[in-house]
Amino acid sequence: MRKKKIISFVILILAVFTLGWLLQKLLMPKYMTKIVEGALISEYYDEKNKDHDVIFIGDCEVYENFSPITLWEKYGITSYIRGSAQQLIWHSYYILEDTLKYEKPDVVVFSVLSMMYDKPQKEAYNRMSIDGLPLSLTKIKMAKASMLPEEDLITYVFPLLRFHSRWNELSEEDFKYWFKKDKIAHNGYLMRVDVKPASSFPKPRKLADYRFGDICYDYLDKIVKLCKDNDIELVLLKAPSLYPHWYDEWDAQIVDYAKKNDLLYINMLDHLEQIGLDFSTDTYDAGLHLNLSGAEKCSVFLGKILKEKFNLADKRQDENLKAIWQEKIDAYYKMKEEQYKELEEYGYLLKFNLKRAEEDNRLQ
Repeated sequence: MRKKKIISFVILILAVFTLGWLLQKLLMPKYMTKIVEGALISEYYDEKNKDHDVIFIGDCEVYENFSPITLWEKYGITSYIRGSAQQLIWHSYYILEDTLKYEKPDVVVFSVLSMMYDKPQKEAYNRMSIDGLPLSLTKIKMAKASMLPEEDLITYVFPLLRFHSRWNELSEEDFKYWFKKDKIAHNGYLMRVDVKPASSFPKPRKLADYRFGDICYDYLDKIVKLCKDNDIELVLLKAPSLYPHWYDEWDAQIVDYAKKNDLLYINMLDHLEQIGLDFSTDTYDAGLHLNLSGAEKCSVFLGKILKEKFNLADKRQDENLKAIWQEKIDAYYKMKEEQYKELEEYGYLLKFNLKRAEEDNRLQ
């Protein structure tokens, strides 16, 4: 009798957890047709070959401005962009810590724009950086470092507790992608082929204090140590986006930090002519981010530096890798063709026909 009770109890517990898992999968945002940036973090874990020469960490300044496919086609460099919307520096640190559980790249490229933020910004951005990670101590530490006062840690461990109220928001998308999602990026690169020429921006406002916050330096130190402990070269990078404004005072701090820590720092704003960027054709949102042509130009420029500086091998003759990357190349050019067709038919890209301001309201 006692044995039957134990078995029944175990079955009940398994049934409850299974039901909870199914409901959580259904109720969590899918990020497939709206705010697709939210799908970037989780896509990495579906990669069959986690053995990349270069890992990028950072916000839209990496996942919209660099193309791993171009790095492969031009130099035979394997790379992945572990980016997410408004990825703050503590997000980057823990995402890198999690990535190193799966692979040890030769080079990590970190986008320094996030140094401008020394406080968590919005729950929506936290969710897009954190929810896609598998449950682990790293994820819990990341959530604790990122939460706003009104957030609860338990909702990052069990997201069902956060999203249970989405019942009345469920759409066809939620059921279609309940168990399997489409791939929206190319090794972390979010493709845009549309064009919106750069325009004028507000005059940069003067700041009371240009020094980056202490917490940002603390986490930058952590990133440096994590890379050194794993024998990984770290590159600090400022992408060539025209806005938000990158102050000279901020740049001087990164130059000084890189010098003191024997790191390579590349401010691509200083090399626009060399890169060949044309902000009348190479941006899709008036200079904030690059489109496909701009991202490919930046990748050619950066790839040459990485290859020469760190002696990265050209792996295009590796038969196994050639097969893997040919699949990626085919998907890349297929999406490129599809996006151009959408532009011709609709005048805009279907998946991106939303204002970024909607991200802030997504989780309200």
